[in-house]
Amino acid sequence: MLIIGIAGKELTDTERGWLRNDAVSGVILFSRNVASREQVAALIDDIRASREAPLLLCVDQEGGPVQRLREGFTALPALARVGELYASKPAVAVAQAEEHAWVMASEMRAIGFDLSFAPCIDLGRGNRAIGERAFHAAPDVVATLAQAYVRGMHLAGMAATIKHFPGHGSVLEDTHFDHARDPRPLAKLLQEDLLPFQDAIAVGADAVMMAHVVYPGIDEQPAGYSRTWIQDVLRRDLGFKGAVFSDDIGMAAAESAGGVAARIGAHLDARCDFVLVCAPALVDDSLAAVAGRKPASRTLVESLLGRVSPTWDELVDNPQRDAFIARLAALTTSVGTST
Repeated sequence: MLIIGIAGKELTDTERGWLRNDAVSGVILFSRNVASREQVAALIDDIRASREAPLLLCVDQEGGPVQRLREGFTALPALARVGELYASKPAVAVAQAEEHAWVMASEMRAIGFDLSFAPCIDLGRGNRAIGERAFHAAPDVVATLAQAYVRGMHLAGMAATIKHFPGHGSVLEDTHFDHARDPRPLAKLLQEDLLPFQDAIAVGADAVMMAHVVYPGIDEQPAGYSRTWIQDVLRRDLGFKGAVFSDDIGMAAAESAGGVAARIGAHLDARCDFVLVCAPALVDDSLAAVAGRKPASRTLVESLLGRVSPTWDELVDNPQRDAFIARLAALTTSVGTST
C-alpha cells in the first residue's frame, strides 16, 4: 500500500530490498531521478525487474511548474493557459485540454510510467501551492476541462488521478509547509470545489488524491485522514469506486497525526488505498509501520497499470502528435505566462 521515493538515478541494494517488500505497491520518481529519457526508461525497467508482482511507476508530469521530465520531452504549458483560452474560445480550450492530456500521458507511457498524477482540478483561487496548476477559478469551467483531460489520458492508455480532493484551491496555505483550514460548510463545497470532482468521476476518473487540508465544518481531521470525506462523501455520495491515494506524508500539513507510523495509520484507517512516501529517508520507518497490515490487492494495482504503450520511436512518428504539440506551444505564447 506504499508508493515510495528513491534517492538517485539508479537503484541501490537497499532500495531493491524495499521493492521486494509486499507492502510496496509502487515507486514515484522525481527530477532527482532523471538524467535523460534513456536513463529513466532503463531505471523503470530495473524497478520492474526487481520483483515478479506488478509495481506502479508514478510521476507528477502536469506541465507548467510541475513537470519532472523536461529534457527530451514536450514542454507542456500550465493548465491555467488552457483555462485562459476558455473565456474566448471554449470549444478550442476543451480540445486543447484533451490534446494536452494525450501528449503528456502518451509520452509517459512510451517510457514505461503507469501513472502521472494528473489532472490537478483544484480551483484557481490563489493557493500558494496550486497557482497556475489550476485550470480556472470557476467550478463549471474546471469541471468541463477536467472531463476533457480525463478523456485525453484514457485515449493514451493512462488512468486519470484527480487531485486534491475535496479541493485545495480555495485556501491560501501551501500544505508542503503549513497547515490549512477551510471553514466552508459541505453545501458550499458541493457547489464550488467539489463540482469538478463530481463531473470527473462521472466520466470515469480512476483515482483520487486527497488533500492535507482540514474542513472543520465536516471533520476536524485533514481530508486524507477522514473516513467522513473518503467513505461518506467520496464513495457514498459521489459514487467513486476507484483508488484513493494520500498526498505525500512528508508534507508539513501531514504532521498533525504525529510521526510517520501515525500518519500512515491514519490514512489507512480512513481507507486510503495507497500512501505516498516520497522521501527515501522515511521509507524504513514506513515499512515498519505497516508490518502486519494486509497489502493493497493485486487486482487494485493491476487496474491502474498503463495499457497502450508504443515505443518512443512509434510515438514520435505520428503527424497528429506534431499538430498537438504545435498547438500547445502556440497556446503558451499566445495566451501568456501570467500566474
